[in-house]
Amino acid sequence: MNLPARGFEWTPAVNGLFVPFLDGSSVQLWDDDERCAEEIRGFAPGDVDGWRAMSEVIRRLRDALRPAGDGDLWIGEPPSREQIEERLGADDEARGLLFDWSMAEFVERFLRDERLQIAYLGQGVIGTNASPFDAGTASIRFHHASGRLGGMPGMWGYVKGGMGMVSFYFCDAAREAGAVVATGVPITEIVPGDGVILESGERIGAPIVISNADPRQTLRLLGNAADPAWRARVEQIPIEGCTVKLNVLLRELPNFFARPGLDQPHHYGQINAPLTKSEWRHAFAAARRGELPENLWCELYFQSAHDSSVAPPGRHTMSVFAQYVPYKFARGTWDERREEVRRLALDSLARFCSNLDSAVVDSQVLGPPDIEREVGLTGGHIFQGECLPAYMWSNRLSARTPMPGVYLCGACTHPGGSVIGINGRNAAMAILKDSAELRTHA
Repeated sequence: MNLPARGFEWTPAVNGLFVPFLDGSSVQLWDDDERCAEEIRGFAPGDVDGWRAMSEVIRRLRDALRPAGDGDLWIGEPPSREQIEERLGADDEARGLLFDWSMAEFVERFLRDERLQIAYLGQGVIGTNASPFDAGTASIRFHHASGRLGGMPGMWGYVKGGMGMVSFYFCDAAREAGAVVATGVPITEIVPGDGVILESGERIGAPIVISNADPRQTLRLLGNAADPAWRARVEQIPIEGCTVKLNVLLRELPNFFARPGLDQPHHYGQINAPLTKSEWRHAFAAARRGELPENLWCELYFQSAHDSSVAPPGRHTMSVFAQYVPYKFARGTWDERREEVRRLALDSLARFCSNLDSAVVDSQVLGPPDIEREVGLTGGHIFQGECLPAYMWSNRLSARTPMPGVYLCGACTHPGGSVIGINGRNAAMAILKDSAELRTHA
C-alpha cells in the first residue's frame, strides 16, 4: 500500500517504561537491553541477572512462535495447543509464561526487589478483566511484546498525526484500488450470502460480508441467520471491560517528584503510576463489587512529545488508560459518577507529580459503557473479548464463520487484540483462498 508515500511516519518508543514510586525512587526500563540493565544495576543491583533471565524467556518464546521471516504462528489459521507445544519443545519456562503463570508469579520467579516486581505488574493486565495474581495473566505481557516493529523486537511507536491516520491511509489505498468507502451509514442486518440491509432500509448486495465489529455486535446483526453453535460460542466469550480512558489536554507535561523536569526522557516512552500488591488486589475486588478502588493503576502516553501537530501550540496531550473500574456501578450510574472517576484517576497520578492539578486544562472520561456507546465495542472491552490463554489461538474465533460469505476481521479473531493489523490480514488470506477454491470448483 506504499504507506510512507501517503504520509505515514512513526517514531519508535525506545524510551520504554518509566515507573515512579511514592518513596521518591524510580526506574526507567529502557527498550535497549544494555541501557536497561545499567538502570536496574543502580536501582536493584541484585536483580540484574534475574531481569536478564526474565527477558530471555520472552525472547525465546517470541522466536519460537513468531520468528522473523517465515513461520509466524500469528499469521494464517489459528494454531492448536499441540502445534504451539511442538514449537516450545522442552522449554518449560516459555510454556509457563504462555499458558499458566500469573503476572505476579512471573515477576516473583525472576525478581527480588518488590518495587521492580510491581513496576511490571500492570503489563500483565492491560485491558484485561483479571488481577495480576490470576493464572494466565503473564501471557498478556508476552502478547504485547510478541511482535516486531521496524525490525525491533517487542517495539511499538507513535504515528505522526495520531494512530487514526493509519485508517485514512488505508482508505486512500482502498479507493485507489476501486473500493467505495462509506462511513456513518449504520446497518441493521447482515444477510449471509446476500449482503447487508442499511438502517434506511436499502439493501446492498454482496456475496461476502467482512465484519470488524465485535462478535456480539456481529451476532446481533445476523439475528436468526446465525449458526446456533457459533452463537453459543460467541455468547460465552467474556467481554466486559474494566478500563477507563482519559483524553487530557495539558498546559505542560507532568513534573514527577522522582525525576523532576518538564521535558525528560521518560516523557517520550510510557509511564505507569503503580499500585502496591495489596492495592492491586483491593482494586480488582472493588471493581468486581461495582465499586471504585482507592487508587487506579494508570498508564500514560504523551503523543504530543513526539508530534506537536496533535495539540495546540504550547499544549500537550496525555492519554491515560486506568484500571480497574466497574462496567456497572452498584450505586449510581456512569453519568452520575463520571466526575468522581475523573478525580480519582487524576488524584492517583498526582501522588507522583508536583504540578498535575495546575497542568490539566481539560479532560474527557470514557468508561466502559461510554466506549460501548461511542465506539460500538460491547461491554467497552477494548480487545473485543478477553485475551487470556483460555480464549486464544485455536480457542479464539476464526476469520471464517459458519455463515456463508460472512467473515470476521476484528480483535475477536486470532491472534487477538492489539494494534497489529494481522487480524485483517488473516481475514483477507482466508477470503482469497476460499474464493480461489470456489472458482476452481465452479
